Amino acid sequence: MIYRIALLPLLAFALATPAVAQDGNRSMPVATALTSATPLPADTPWPGGTIDLTIDASDTKRGLYRVTETIPVPAGTTELTLLYPEWLPGNHAARGPIAQVSDIHFLVDGKPVAWKRDPLDVFAFKVTLPKGAKTVVAKFVHTSPLQSSEGRITMTQEMLNLQWEKMSFYPAGHYARRIAVGPKVTFPKDWKVYTALDGQKRAGDTVTWAPTDYETLVDSPIFAGINAQSWDIGEDVRLDVVADKPTQLALAPQNLQSFKNLINEADALFGARHFDHYDMLLALTDRMGGIGLEHHRSAENQYEPDSFVKWDEMDWDHNVVSHELVHSWNGKFRRPADLWTPDYRTPMQGSLLWLYEGQTQFWGYVLAARSGIQKKETILGTLARNAATYSEGQPGREWRDVGDTTNDPIVNARRPHPYPSLQRSEDYYVEGALTWLEADQIIRQGTGGAKGLDDFAKAFFGMRDGDWGELTYTFDDVVTALNGIYPYDWANFLTTRLLKPNQPSPTKGIEMAGYQLVWRDTPNPYDKGVMDSGKGLDLTYSLGFALDKDGKVTSARWDGPAFNAGLVTTSQIVAVNGEAYSADVMKSAVTAAAGSKAPIQLLVKRGDIYTTVPVDYHGGLRYPWLVPSGTGEQPLDRLLAPRTGQ
Repeated sequence: MIYRIALLPLLAFALATPAVAQDGNRSMPVATALTSATPLPADTPWPGGTIDLTIDASDTKRGLYRVTETIPVPAGTTELTLLYPEWLPGNHAARGPIAQVSDIHFLVDGKPVAWKRDPLDVFAFKVTLPKGAKTVVAKFVHTSPLQSSEGRITMTQEMLNLQWEKMSFYPAGHYARRIAVGPKVTFPKDWKVYTALDGQKRAGDTVTWAPTDYETLVDSPIFAGINAQSWDIGEDVRLDVVADKPTQLALAPQNLQSFKNLINEADALFGARHFDHYDMLLALTDRMGGIGLEHHRSAENQYEPDSFVKWDEMDWDHNVVSHELVHSWNGKFRRPADLWTPDYRTPMQGSLLWLYEGQTQFWGYVLAARSGIQKKETILGTLARNAATYSEGQPGREWRDVGDTTNDPIVNARRPHPYPSLQRSEDYYVEGALTWLEADQIIRQGTGGAKGLDDFAKAFFGMRDGDWGELTYTFDDVVTALNGIYPYDWANFLTTRLLKPNQPSPTKGIEMAGYQLVWRDTPNPYDKGVMDSGKGLDLTYSLGFALDKDGKVTSARWDGPAFNAGLVTTSQIVAVNGEAYSADVMKSAVTAAAGSKAPIQLLVKRGDIYTTVPVDYHGGLRYPWLVPSGTGEQPLDRLLAPRTGQ
């Protein structure tokens, strides 16, 4: 591992050095090398002792977390460098929301001391200490966004999601796992509190936990709320739920059983556990920001508010829990060597995210179907949507390989693209999953059905039962493990499919699994659920755009009919063939155009300009479906079938 010294490379940079007069009257500064006093992280304990981290999270009306952090320092320390976490696990990018940290003060013996940010690393704070200082007290306010345009909302009047790395500093120079922290939080009155942290004790509305290391603390977020309930869903596994309203916590027994099935199916798949206990944290909300984030002994998940009480209707929305559960094995225990870092300042490299996220996406689909968390028909619809994405209308595949999309969390920070079909996004998730489906079928066909990717999962992720540390891997380790299951040219397979552009559509695995992509004029169960929930209309594979509930274009397929007619995001469809826009009016017009040569006339508003736009399309409504290629049970059916008795 190569550690950086500062956020910026040590490149030549113009500083306040004397200018040299050249070319007559033109002054030209001379660059000097930048340096940083920040120490490299070492695998040694913080010598000051245990840091006390106290947070008042009771001000839900204003969305404030008031933090007091007491940091003992070694004798003789005259300057302390404190870091705010920047490169956050599971974010695959430098996303520490440092702008939400305000009203910062550092004190020694109750008296303020001077501090300044490192000009080359705004996440680093240099604190000047007087002689004899034994502790430094940091006081600041972490502000939860109050509206989504300001960032992810983490506190509402009914619940909160406390993430320790967002509201703490840590001393530079040491591995995060070697820094001891004693956490304490005060919550609103009578709120229930859920986290994977050990040693929880409660006195009134103040909760403490046993001292732990900073890495484990960061990996153990909190969900808390006034409307909350917890269920036992497996040996040492709990489902901890907070909701906007108490009525939304009604979970039917058969649906609770699906969560229990999920744990059983995961145990059967991996054959080992890498946690001593696990908390599946779940928020039923549209008030707090959505999330799906993995941790070793827990995961942060969000469903729409009525997902429990409208279980079947919201089936499309249920996959996040299976995906994030898989990450305890794939991503937290087994972790790419270039993605693992000793602290939250060292840059993370995502070159193997097509395994970290791609195979997690694959198993998230499979385990959801095996457990009943989602219906098999919904998973087939999801795979149909995935296949359609790459079979039609993604010209970005010609110039950009899947491996390069692992840089997208850094390059684009998960913002929407104007033309995602041309630019591509984080395709290592979905195309990665389809690639692993093909790998599964190669193994099954090559072994006559005796082995599959299940065997790889057990061998690669299921080793060392009970170990909840981190075991890193490289590309060669993946290839070696695959060859241990079934000898094949896996290096060439993975390199060709994932690390080279302009490859065929990644649907071969679906075809090998006995299914094929077809088109119908009605949406598959997954697409229907998404559209019904959002009240939008997806015409990606007919007119070439998707619309929100008000007829505004939310995406336009590159080189599709609408794009070629000049329709782009932010355009709003006001009328269709002279009739006021509605989803039904639009669908009827698309259907009617299939038997006509006349273009569909759209009255479009963009900004303050109204324009009539003719769209020359006559192919009717088109939605992707997966259907069996033959009769009887197909390999994909067997892959999605339960492995436990349930």
